[in-house]
Amino acid sequence: MILRFLPLVVATAALAQLAPAQGLVRDGIPDIPPAVRTAAAPYMEFRTAAFLGWHPQRPEILVATRFGDTPQLHSVKNPGGARRQLTFLPEPVRGGGWQPKSAKAIIFSQDSGGGENFQFLRFDPTSGRITLLTDGKSRNTDLRWSHDGSRFAFASTRRNGTDTDLWIMDPDHPDQQKLLTERKGGGWSVTDWSHDGRTLVVSESISANESHLWLVDVATGKIDPLTDRSAGAVSRNGAQFAPDGQSLFFTSDEGSDFLRLGRFNLATRQFTPLTTDIPWNVEEFALSPGGNSIAFVINDDGAASLRFLSLTANPPPKAPALPLGTASGIEWSPDGKHLGFTLSSARSPADAWSVSIPDGQLTRWTESETGGLDPSRFRDAERIKLSSFDKTPVSGFLYRPDPARFPGKRPVIINIHGGPEGQSRPIFQGRNNFWLDELGIAVLYPNVRGSDGYGKKFLAMDNGFKRKDSVRDIEAFLNFIAADPALDPDRTAVTGGSYGGYMTLACLIDFNTRFKAGCDIVGISNFLTFLENTSGYRRDLRRVEYGDERDPAMAKFLAEISPTAHAAAIRAPLFIVQGKNDPRVPVTEAEQMVKAVRAAGQPVWYLMAPDEGHGFAKKSNIDAQFMATIVFWQSHLLDAKP
Repeated sequence: MILRFLPLVVATAALAQLAPAQGLVRDGIPDIPPAVRTAAAPYMEFRTAAFLGWHPQRPEILVATRFGDTPQLHSVKNPGGARRQLTFLPEPVRGGGWQPKSAKAIIFSQDSGGGENFQFLRFDPTSGRITLLTDGKSRNTDLRWSHDGSRFAFASTRRNGTDTDLWIMDPDHPDQQKLLTERKGGGWSVTDWSHDGRTLVVSESISANESHLWLVDVATGKIDPLTDRSAGAVSRNGAQFAPDGQSLFFTSDEGSDFLRLGRFNLATRQFTPLTTDIPWNVEEFALSPGGNSIAFVINDDGAASLRFLSLTANPPPKAPALPLGTASGIEWSPDGKHLGFTLSSARSPADAWSVSIPDGQLTRWTESETGGLDPSRFRDAERIKLSSFDKTPVSGFLYRPDPARFPGKRPVIINIHGGPEGQSRPIFQGRNNFWLDELGIAVLYPNVRGSDGYGKKFLAMDNGFKRKDSVRDIEAFLNFIAADPALDPDRTAVTGGSYGGYMTLACLIDFNTRFKAGCDIVGISNFLTFLENTSGYRRDLRRVEYGDERDPAMAKFLAEISPTAHAAAIRAPLFIVQGKNDPRVPVTEAEQMVKAVRAAGQPVWYLMAPDEGHGFAKKSNIDAQFMATIVFWQSHLLDAKP
């Protein structure tokens, strides 16, 4: 059983309360006018609920949602029932799940100040007591329960802070936790236990395009390779044991441009794909408790589709039609009668849903608040498909303001995802609905080369010396805006988080006459200093993507394409947002970019949170970011007084 982890989200706007956040560094940012606070208030009260898993003994689910400043664990006993809060902590809960079979405890994950050194904690449902299980310092991830619920395996950097080793723990006796095997590198994770509890299957991630599987003997720690490293770059994900222990199920792009679900025979070491008729990635799957069916989610051009596969002669369960959006975190109920997941669409916040087996009836368990706003008014996504400078097809999602309320040419914000292996998808827009419904700004989400979801060849098209080709892709979207009579090419802005922050800076440099403003959120400003200062467990994985700076030719190239080297070319006002404790893109990346742009004579707003990491997670901080961003777009994109 998997401990469900919540994705770390780089906030490009915010949920909010009206009281100002404490401790934020605001440099060059004007005071927020009362009118902005009032107008923004409804958009700052959106809520979401992420499905984390089923109770092992009764039809009840665990979700993560926020009623205070941070997301916490809640139980929901029936569809539409009250969300009963279980944890009340100042830091966000990053994921959690019930102990299988016994339901004696909930194990959950949490870090401090956004530093991503995740710890595992035990919540006792009887006493409410919370006990720290890990060392309080290292990074601990990828918790996987044994099928009998007596132990869990996990990955940890405890030994030296860089290499990720594999550990075993009985949560009733955390003082007896055991180092199973030492590993070199930061890409190791546990994916499943055999049903007899004797063997683990673990993954070694080399890059977004390559990973390998290993078997580990739980008694001795002996580790044996399952996959052939000489076969080239092949991605293998989510390996799970079949109940008989004779095979594994996982997704792989072996022999294909896309990730296919298949069965791997442990005796012959042969992978047989089971979804050969689907020309898209299978992005996650779940094996039914009895091993008779597999539920899986397809990433169909950015939108999620749920399917079932029968492993017997019986027909598969009926799959429901989902709205245009995303589905994630699928998990069967212990009795095999329901499949739970998180569903998000343009008109609905992320909420917990289930589908009944075998009739395919959809049930909504939570209905998160939308600040009193009518979600049926929110705008749906429009798919756009373009051809880039070298005829490579690129695509994206466009949200247009209501033309009846906002006639004429509309300004545009181009919002670029991070990763770089991320993907913009048609999810609930949350606070970004403010740009559409209050300011009349269109929002365009491009998926440039290097984005996930479009095949492994597309995923690798921006690696190493090809880095700037992804920036050049943005010109196709700028030309699309210029050709659309409802959009205003003279009022276009760019924003993005993490790698999207780098893309923002690069776009402001390379297309400096075509953007009126830009907002960089936790973005890379210099690839050499980034690779030097990012956390050690990440460095080798990032070198595969960006290039190895230890190679003089690559170091020269990375220096040449770094935004700090071309800060004087930026002509548009810039807003930079950063968390002080960011382990991925250190705060120094933001500080040096602020200094370089100001030295060139351009204005920069700078917002830094001392208690955040790679994006803001605390409500009060996200509120402040959102309201400052409203004022920034009003002032520099709309040329209006806030």
